[in-house]
Amino acid sequence: MSRRASGLKAWLIQRFSAAYMAVFLLYCLIRFWNAPLSDYQSWHDWVAHPLANLFIGLFVLSLLLHAWVGIRDVIMDYVQPILFRVTLLALIALILTGSGLWSLRMLFVTVTW
Repeated sequence: MSRRASGLKAWLIQRFSAAYMAVFLLYCLIRFWNAPLSDYQSWHDWVAHPLANLFIGLFVLSLLLHAWVGIRDVIMDYVQPILFRVTLLALIALILTGSGLWSLRMLFVTVTW
């Protein structure tokens, strides 16, 4: 098997991003079940903590990579006209990149050093 096989790389990205998102969501579920955040200030304080901010940023990155690989695979399998496929992939890449940049901007605004 070639090390440059994109199918294996995409599969690994899907699995690792899904595993990280599952662990992070389980952590959030347990954390917020035991100590719910009831107002804006407590949410802001939690998100502003550098460690929480880092893990939220990794969650956003994992979500975007997971979405990109999944949508890319579906489009490559089911959209046959090459021009339409490339246009659709470029549009989705633009939307995901914009969403990621907006999310990271929000995380950088809230972090307290």
